[in-house]
Amino acid sequence: MSSPRKALAESEKDQKRDGSNSKDLISWKTLPFSGQRKTSESVTHEDFQHSDYEDLFKDATESESERSMWTASGSFLRDKWSSEDDELAGPSHTVSSRLHDDSTRVPLGENKDYINANYIRIINAGEEYFYIATQGPLPSTTDDFWQMVLENNANIIVMITREIEDRIIKCHHYWPISMKEPLELRNCLIFLENYQILQYFIIRIFQVVKKSTGSRHIVKQLQFTNWPDHGTPASVDGFIKFVRYVRKSHLTGPIIVHCSAGVGRTGVFLCVDVVFSAIEKNFSFNIKNIVAQMREQRYGMIQTKEQYCFCYKIVLEVLQKIVTFN
Repeated sequence: MSSPRKALAESEKDQKRDGSNSKDLISWKTLPFSGQRKTSESVTHEDFQHSDYEDLFKDATESESERSMWTASGSFLRDKWSSEDDELAGPSHTVSSRLHDDSTRVPLGENKDYINANYIRIINAGEEYFYIATQGPLPSTTDDFWQMVLENNANIIVMITREIEDRIIKCHHYWPISMKEPLELRNCLIFLENYQILQYFIIRIFQVVKKSTGSRHIVKQLQFTNWPDHGTPASVDGFIKFVRYVRKSHLTGPIIVHCSAGVGRTGVFLCVDVVFSAIEKNFSFNIKNIVAQMREQRYGMIQTKEQYCFCYKIVLEVLQKIVTFN
């Protein structure tokens, strides 16, 4: 089979018929629309224009492609920082959820089978941000992964790892290798419609055809390729552009995010995405609180101290550039 149209025709023929304390670095009660430095002087909303944030990290190539606020709970303190990066173990070592409440686990199908994934809902300034944080697909879980994508009507998959890092397999290649041939799974066919390789990430467009009905679902996968084997990216600009492009591309369902284990880099992405949205909307935010919320829903989100500090580094970079820009 070489096209969705042919797949659909054959399907129809055969079958006939998707709290922190006040010293937290970024915890201001009044954030201007575009940001604020941590200084003794207050920067007012009127000091910035809406276009400032939009233009600051604009990339021509990318543009052309296309419950109330609560304080950090005890779980944040109970979850110890790991001295190892979550990616080191590789996807063959399943990470236990160890949740306070299994209600966040993602069920599949009528039998409500579970996949190693959790719904993550983050509340900030009265707004809810909705994600699925999950382990990178294994050969044995690729069918379940795509079933999850379809059942949640998600149009965005965020992948924050390379398939192999430091000669260790981090994630199964769960999409078609070629545009000429689809990946055939148990319940669906995955077609690679188009792709573009950018400096910091790769954009892939998939068409998912459900075998039983012939229904089609368009999914955009965004793979960040600039995270080193260990530690965090040396430059934050690429990750800033990546996060903003993901938000711009999101249309339906929760944003599905995975790295290898689905806790470390995945947690960094979720945290930064919420903060960037707060900056754009002139909302207050508290990174420690955001991490606490994530950890109540999936164990160990943001796994290392380096990853936690990286969240602050990214946000401070954005705010400092905005102030300099003005």
